Amino acid sequence: MKKLRYLFIGLLLISVIAAFGVIPQKWTLINFDDFLTGKFEGISITYDGVLSLSPKEEIFDGPDEEFYLSLLVDSNGSSFLGTGHNGKIYKVTTDKKFELYFQVPEMDITCLALDRRGNLFAGTSPNGNIWKITEEGKGEVFFNPQEKYIWDLDFTQNGNLLAAVGEGGGIYEITQEGEGALIFDVKENHILCMMWDEGGNLIAGSGGRGLLYRLEGGKKAAVLYESPFEEIKSIVLGRDGNIYVACGGKITQPQPEKNTVSPLRAATDITITVSGDAAGSIPAVILGDNQPSSLYKVSPDGIATTLWQSHDELIYTLLWNNRKQQLLFGTGKNGRIYAIDLNEKVSLLIQRDSEQIYLLEPYESKIYTLSNNPSSLLVLHPEQRFEGVYTSRVFDTKNISSWGKIDWNAEVPDGASLQIQTRSGNSFEPNQTWSAWSPPYSNIQGEQMLSPKARFLQFKILFKALSGRATPRFHNATFFYLQTNVAPLVSKIELLPSNEVFLKPFSQDEIIWGKDISSSDKAKNNHKTKMYMVAKKVQRKGFQTVVWDAEDENGDSLLFSIFIRNEDDTRWRILKDGWEEKIFVFDTLFFPDGNYFIKIEAGDSPSNPLGMDLKSENISRQITIDNSLPVVKNFQLNRDKDRVTISFLAEDTFSFIKDVQFLIRPDEWRTIFPKDGICDSKIEEFEVTVQLPQNADNLLTIKVRDSRDNVGVARQIIK
Repeated sequence: MKKLRYLFIGLLLISVIAAFGVIPQKWTLINFDDFLTGKFEGISITYDGVLSLSPKEEIFDGPDEEFYLSLLVDSNGSSFLGTGHNGKIYKVTTDKKFELYFQVPEMDITCLALDRRGNLFAGTSPNGNIWKITEEGKGEVFFNPQEKYIWDLDFTQNGNLLAAVGEGGGIYEITQEGEGALIFDVKENHILCMMWDEGGNLIAGSGGRGLLYRLEGGKKAAVLYESPFEEIKSIVLGRDGNIYVACGGKITQPQPEKNTVSPLRAATDITITVSGDAAGSIPAVILGDNQPSSLYKVSPDGIATTLWQSHDELIYTLLWNNRKQQLLFGTGKNGRIYAIDLNEKVSLLIQRDSEQIYLLEPYESKIYTLSNNPSSLLVLHPEQRFEGVYTSRVFDTKNISSWGKIDWNAEVPDGASLQIQTRSGNSFEPNQTWSAWSPPYSNIQGEQMLSPKARFLQFKILFKALSGRATPRFHNATFFYLQTNVAPLVSKIELLPSNEVFLKPFSQDEIIWGKDISSSDKAKNNHKTKMYMVAKKVQRKGFQTVVWDAEDENGDSLLFSIFIRNEDDTRWRILKDGWEEKIFVFDTLFFPDGNYFIKIEAGDSPSNPLGMDLKSENISRQITIDNSLPVVKNFQLNRDKDRVTISFLAEDTFSFIKDVQFLIRPDEWRTIFPKDGICDSKIEEFEVTVQLPQNADNLLTIKVRDSRDNVGVARQIIK
């Protein structure tokens, strides 16, 4: 039984605008994601894509340390800065002077805490110790939990110190006399962060498996939320008792849906031995590689809602801004601080030159910010900046283009200004070969762009304000351009075996796909959606199918002309002009047998004015048209009683002999092989002796088939 063969062909049928060649195209930036790919220098962007001046930044000239890892601001406005990898703690005075306060033998100062008496406690790593520092240069090891990492410090209501530790994993409570006990021992290898909720319960996040714990009264614990990530890096208490949870690192299980109910596990006394499963998973102080991350809001009863997620921006720190009733979070790899309002809308507050925003620490109306790679300390003020610059990503028009007008929408208050500049070049990375920035465009009604023709375009927006209260607000921009027309390309021509055609998909009748039909039967337009079809392959005698690939850099609509030429002829003869599809079928019975070539010519005339259209062509491999029947020659038949010996030649002009059969009824058709054992030539010699069946018919029929499936028949009476 012959198997049906199918070809899976993807047809790209153009939708929306069919002609790009003479119609100016446009690059539009209108929403948050459009602008987020650019660079922000003193610029914020709201959730709905409005650019404005960002909060004022006060940058400190800090010490030359590899990492800034921890910060504590006291009630007087002085602060303590913990660094790595030299184990130094600096005191930062109110006049922004840095004084070395204490140095430990360990590499990193990972966390700091200040008790009611003004004693400074520092958690160090690795070979983690907790140091008590009473004044400048004076300190001692307060408690050694025999752990490698001290990740977080906090105090109980009675003044005891809590330490979140890692390698064994857990939380220690340390009395004011320096005596400590493990009050929370977990299977995970790290407790990375902790805080108190409104009910006096201790909330903790783990690493190894990203679990959020709630400890009631410091004795009973329950898993409040199980995240799909390896680590819970930061937690903060928000409005209405909700806990905001920053998760990151390796994804250990599928992420939950947008709103996920994570029932509380029953409260139990936690006495869990350390599991070795996650022992190799040690949270890095600073992660340089791209890391996935998600931000969740977890209600007091364990219902988690996803607020934000990214495959390459890792959240390092969270801060609830009670004054503005918004959540702030700092990320790497782009050094960004985002804000989420009560409606759970995400805006970008600032972007820094450093790769990571590592810590956010509030003080009065200001926010202290630690950044790393490179390390820096700055303060965000509630007032806005007086100037800023937004620089777009590089836009690729795919071809050399002429620039049209730039059109934008903005609000510019009195005393403020907003200007746009463009530049262009022919390399994706702007370099010395690019044009200089254009003179500023300031007409909000639109202006002609002045940058020279090129493939790539970039723009920047300059914001200025006279006061810290009124800022220009930029809503959207559109840049018009016209590509240089490039000739289309016919990249490949495929000739199917003779007689093979495809039936048009979704057709009620068996219409051959690619065969020229009357104009009344054709579709009236090209505005169809993109679809992928499965076409059934069948045999139709005499037809030749041609399939090709063609593309146009400008996205122009194409028309094709199909030509044919005999190998002995110099003239191309047209088969079809103005053809729209990339498949064509023609009937070879109208052509003499011989060797031919097929030429496909592609033109972009539908998308370009007369005289400006371009064409290109490609020529197929040689194809043989052979509709003549093979013949039987030199036939001889010799009978000896009930045995017959037959010999003959099978011959074809253009094609090799494919198979030969004979029939003497009442037997069935039987295949015979040539003398050399294989049919592979245009002339084959046969000789066979057969036993005549009983009651045999005296008619011998020979059927010869060539490689083009032409069949010749010869008959001979057996005497």
